[in-house]
Amino acid sequence: MGLLKNFLLSLMGLLLAYYFYSSPEFKPEMLKGKRVIITGASTGIGEQIAYHLAKMGAHVVITARTEEKLKKVVDKCLSLGAASAHFITGSMEDMAFARQVVIRAEKLLQGLDMLILNHITTSGFTYFNNDLENVLHIMKVNYLSYVAMTIKATPLLKKSQGSIVVVSSLAGKVPGPLTVAYSASKFALDGFFSSLRQEFIMQKKNISITLCILGLIDTENAMKTISGVLDSEPAPKEDCALEIIKGGALRQDEIYYSFLSTKFHTVMRALTPNLITEHFRKKLNVKNIKSP
Repeated sequence: MGLLKNFLLSLMGLLLAYYFYSSPEFKPEMLKGKRVIITGASTGIGEQIAYHLAKMGAHVVITARTEEKLKKVVDKCLSLGAASAHFITGSMEDMAFARQVVIRAEKLLQGLDMLILNHITTSGFTYFNNDLENVLHIMKVNYLSYVAMTIKATPLLKKSQGSIVVVSSLAGKVPGPLTVAYSASKFALDGFFSSLRQEFIMQKKNISITLCILGLIDTENAMKTISGVLDSEPAPKEDCALEIIKGGALRQDEIYYSFLSTKFHTVMRALTPNLITEHFRKKLNVKNIKSP
């Protein structure tokens, strides 16, 4: 596997170099004055996305469940230079709330240029416990609410020729243990949004869809979840947030962050699925995994 890994990393290095030299250049002014919804923005990656957009002079509407945290993020966005900043509090398990976020944001912003779908829920990093209610909860929050918001936002984004940015995970490209329901929700995002992108092209709807494939990021929630079970080097949430914004602004179909790690695993899954899943399992500290 060592020789294959070195070959693939070299190949991906060349592809990455080609990508950076051939892609259009990102400029922060691309986001100046843009009207953006960011979900899951009270902490972690979503919070950092809001701060980057604020520095770029965008109008932001952020949403999450905790009002106190959202107020602090809005205040910081305004201090960083956001054209405007508002928050909406609620749970994405409620499809009516998911739709209302778009309706209320339209009134606040007088339109919409970018929808960044970032919110998640998980059931921890442990064995699947046959809990159907938990699976339904995860699918509602991580998948169906994304669909509900997209349906409501599509007419607005069609008018502005805007963008949908879907924050997903390597777990939505490469299945692994301990994330059964979470991984299923992320695979669902790939199926829905990658198919929808093709329909937009066929219907000549100038709405871009960017699927963001993320590896391990150093958010507080992620670090707590894997503690004691997986020893892996996380990537910084601040840089990750900026790459997500760049991908949306440049209207890319997919971004991978960090690129070499996530792309390597997706390529290996296509070439040697059994080998890569065995590799995942060997990285786990099995004795610290909770049994159902």
